[in-house]
Amino acid sequence: MAPLPETHPASPPPELDAELARKDASDPEPRSEESDPEEELDPWELPELRDTGLKWSDLDTKGKVLRVLKSILKFILLLGLLYVFVCSLDILSSAFQLVGGKAAGDIFQDNAVLSNPVAGLVIGVLVTVLVQSSSTSSSIVVSMVSSGLLEVKSAVPIIMGANIGTSVTNTIVAVMQAGDRNEFRRAFAGATVHDFFNWLSVLVLLPLEVASGYLYRLTKLIIDSFNIQTGADAPDLLKVITEPLTKNIIELDTSVIRDIATGDPAARNKSLIKIWCKTQKITNLVNITVPGFENCTTGALCWEEDGQIWTQKNLTETNNLEKCAHMFVYADLPDLAVGLILLALSLLALCTCLILIVKLLNSMLKGQVAVIIKKVLNTDFPFPFAWVTGYLAILVGAGMTFIVQSSSVFTSAITPLVGIGVISIERAYPLTLGSNIGTTTTAILAALASPGETLANSLQISLCHFFFNISGILLWYPIPFTRIPIRLAKALGNRTAKYRWFAALYLILIFLLLPLSILGLSIAGWQVLVGVGVPVVVLAVFVIVVNIMQKRCPRFLPSLLRSWDFCPNRYTPSNPGTKL
Repeated sequence: MAPLPETHPASPPPELDAELARKDASDPEPRSEESDPEEELDPWELPELRDTGLKWSDLDTKGKVLRVLKSILKFILLLGLLYVFVCSLDILSSAFQLVGGKAAGDIFQDNAVLSNPVAGLVIGVLVTVLVQSSSTSSSIVVSMVSSGLLEVKSAVPIIMGANIGTSVTNTIVAVMQAGDRNEFRRAFAGATVHDFFNWLSVLVLLPLEVASGYLYRLTKLIIDSFNIQTGADAPDLLKVITEPLTKNIIELDTSVIRDIATGDPAARNKSLIKIWCKTQKITNLVNITVPGFENCTTGALCWEEDGQIWTQKNLTETNNLEKCAHMFVYADLPDLAVGLILLALSLLALCTCLILIVKLLNSMLKGQVAVIIKKVLNTDFPFPFAWVTGYLAILVGAGMTFIVQSSSVFTSAITPLVGIGVISIERAYPLTLGSNIGTTTTAILAALASPGETLANSLQISLCHFFFNISGILLWYPIPFTRIPIRLAKALGNRTAKYRWFAALYLILIFLLLPLSILGLSIAGWQVLVGVGVPVVVLAVFVIVVNIMQKRCPRFLPSLLRSWDFCPNRYTPSNPGTKL
């Protein structure tokens, strides 16, 4: 008897499929939390950049020539936009220094507060946010240590704070990509992974440093063990490229901030805007009167004439030879007004460049070009060497930062690439860690160029910064399970993708309100700090626990807390491509 043929359920015709799809799309019933498209589609998967134009093989000779010319022009335009982007970051830093530079100098003056490690940490954050440069805040610390106003041990928490404050720039850049939901999600996570690495490192290493002083002891041992000589200054390739434009817009005298921090009363009345770019110092031996013979200059002539006691003293005069060429050299405006003007212009230029760069990259990175670039940037080495890829990315990040002399510039440049999906957040993380190392190596080279009297202090502070970042990498990178900053950044990216106001709240809270609050509580005393800080920490732990329970076991939560839908201004979850 012949076997019965296997029966299969009849598949519905294509017309019925289309009809069912239309019914599903128009279904008015709300989807349950389990069927949310956010859960079905991985928002962190890199998007495929499709080529909507004609294939290369379908083009005639004229079309191929035009496409090549267009690609060359786009590449030149991209380089030009990147140049203006970097210059606008430089001007943004100058604007922040004009607006808050003197306030930063004043903050550093209270030595009693600086001796408190928690206060020192938040002062480092605030000053670096105000001057938009960890190099400037570090140089102020070096000046204070060299002049005896601050001990190296007290300077270590300030350096940790400077490491946190420098990451505000790329977070601002990420906010400017808020036009598309998924781009914003990836860009904000790619920027804030730097923040989470810095904060988590501080939460572990600051108590360890206070208890053991391991960074101070380690760097002191290195300084004492080697006969370190003053060397050449660090290469400054980026300044060579950007100065032709930026020096025609504004030039600053940052020594005024250092003088205020070190207690020079005359510096308070000086302007940060540099007026004379070419000066000459002349030292002359002049006759001066003194109250008595005991006040005479040691080793100099001293005589009495007409009832007055005279002596000789070397006086140095500064002759102004040539004025600067920037646009504000003849402007009779206070520093604050110039700073606000430059702040508005630099933010406008930064935002415009970023939008154009993203659009240009989207038009260039299509088809086979996108496939090649994404494979090169995001593919791991074959087994068993896959682990090497991340460490190679750390070296690339360190090398690129060393070349451009600024971690802010490097991390701000890769943020839009993370947003449009060219670089994954898993690859951006080691690049950012390498950037942290790169900025400390340039600081070490700059410290080696210091004069003999400040060499040891400046080098020890630079080494503290270096080993702080190395310790952070050892904590949060080698073992995949410990890469907590990636998971936290993704969670924050998801939150800001739903609630656009949360990005602005995060920036203001983390880089302004939180440091200011901690500073005020630290000044009030440790009892007040603990009394207010403990409830805040408990609230933060409660929010974290609720977030975890919402994903793992929502049935144990009250109905109100099973989601954050009661918060205002939420994106519509049924349309992942919703624009802001």
